[in-house]
Amino acid sequence: MPVPRNIPAIDTLIGFRDVDHGGKVASAKDTWKRHPAEYMFKDIPQELAGDQNRLDSIDETLREMDAHNIAVGVIHLSDDRAPEALRRHPGRFVAILPVDANLGMDAIRAIQKAKDDYDIRGISMFPSGLKPPVPINDKHWYPVYSKCVELDLAAFCTTGVPGPRVPMQPQYTGYFDEVCYDFPELKIVMRHGAEPWEDLAVKLLLKWPNLYYSTSAFAPKYWPEAIIKFANSRGADKVIYGGYFPAGLELSRIFREMDDVPFNDAVWPKFLRDNAARVLGIDPPQ
Repeated sequence: MPVPRNIPAIDTLIGFRDVDHGGKVASAKDTWKRHPAEYMFKDIPQELAGDQNRLDSIDETLREMDAHNIAVGVIHLSDDRAPEALRRHPGRFVAILPVDANLGMDAIRAIQKAKDDYDIRGISMFPSGLKPPVPINDKHWYPVYSKCVELDLAAFCTTGVPGPRVPMQPQYTGYFDEVCYDFPELKIVMRHGAEPWEDLAVKLLLKWPNLYYSTSAFAPKYWPEAIIKFANSRGADKVIYGGYFPAGLELSRIFREMDDVPFNDAVWPKFLRDNAARVLGIDPPQ
């Protein structure tokens, strides 16, 4: 059935369009123009013209959210527009902080400051994208995990083969098993597919109470069948909506394709709203 339009959603990965910047160099081995995994996306959302104010993109994102009944968007505090978005629209955005485990205690102090200043609700991790990469179960992350437990913050972690051309092994989905064993109180959310280990992801989601899965960065027609089956059976409380606007997907495409996702009726409110609200520690939007 089509996705219910009357459920105010929480999008656990949303942002703001950037100004057209021309080419970028991701690494010495890879050059890209607009997105480090642009080969994976046919229709990357357009960027702002160079003469537009970047702050205008905050209101544009809010209009897109309203058009698709997204009540709350989770944004990265690393974007310099995030503080202004939080100030202008309290309640419509919540922030999480990207963290580099290589920074040691500086990372821990940054988490505390972000909590104090912006009431962040979580952190984000890109293990393969750090320099040097830091695997999910590497002990450099353990002080970060401890701080997340102390502050009741969720850890959103990219897993599976990364889109950017960086090494994949740091994001091996099986590493969550050790982390969940060592930090049973840690709320950790798998991001970006977990492919090709989606069956293993389901096993771990079933095993560990505080492990979750987000659909971020994948168009709905590519959501793994194993995850859809899991949500429709024993995993209704474990699967969370995450988009990818404007990095790789337009919201119009996401919600159009979502109409063809065969979730059971009872799954939709949990998937779109309730599970994310519980993980983020916020009231579910009504």
